[in-house]
Amino acid sequence: MSAAVTSLLVMGAVALVFGIIISLAYSKFRVEVDPRVEEIFDILPGVNCGACGYPGCQNYAEAVASGAAPPNKCTVGGAEVAEKVAAIMGLEAGEVEKVVARVLCIGDREKSVWTADYDGPQSCAAAHVAGGAGKACSYGCLGFGDCVEACPFDAIHMNDKGIPVVDEEKCTGCGLCAEACPRDIIIMEPVKNRTYVFCRSQDTPKRSREVCSVSCIACGICVRLAPEGLKMEGNLAVVIDPEKVTDQAIEKCPTKVLFRI
Repeated sequence: MSAAVTSLLVMGAVALVFGIIISLAYSKFRVEVDPRVEEIFDILPGVNCGACGYPGCQNYAEAVASGAAPPNKCTVGGAEVAEKVAAIMGLEAGEVEKVVARVLCIGDREKSVWTADYDGPQSCAAAHVAGGAGKACSYGCLGFGDCVEACPFDAIHMNDKGIPVVDEEKCTGCGLCAEACPRDIIIMEPVKNRTYVFCRSQDTPKRSREVCSVSCIACGICVRLAPEGLKMEGNLAVVIDPEKVTDQAIEKCPTKVLFRI
């Protein structure tokens, strides 16, 4: 037998041995995939927004299949998706509470003070880093629409005065607009909640009056009139129970920044 043939036989034998080892290792260490994961994933909308509390739809599907997550956490899919996922798992879907974005600032170009012209990138994130693009209130909406760009559902638009407006019918509660806002003026709330203090400022009362005509001035009138519905957090009144905010508290707000949608 020639040396060449011998070499080929040896190489073939070695390859066969390695193949057997790899096959045995795969059989021993492979992780069985629950077929329900793929079924659930195919039902989910595939937005990967993270509103369910998981990084993406695949992660959520795996969590549901393993029993670590309930079937009704996909706010984008809503009740219809929850029912289909629950059916795969043999569970009850449970109630899916619709969540929407709320923009807690009404300090538009006419109501807020601007101290300089801004000639930088037309982005809220960039303007925020650059000191606010000349907007005197360091807590208010900058109006460049980063939230609009972030929304994959066309559910938020800028009005003609530079404040984002949310379309509740289109909003899925994914939270991407809130993540895009560098000033944290967008929050995610149950759609049933309609009463808010539409301001996020922690400025002193004097400063608040100077920079915006529709800011909370920390007078505390609303809190005194509805102590079970509102409280003070620093220089800002915040709603703690929308159902317990009285009409009188809303009417007496001197800057009309507390109201119901």
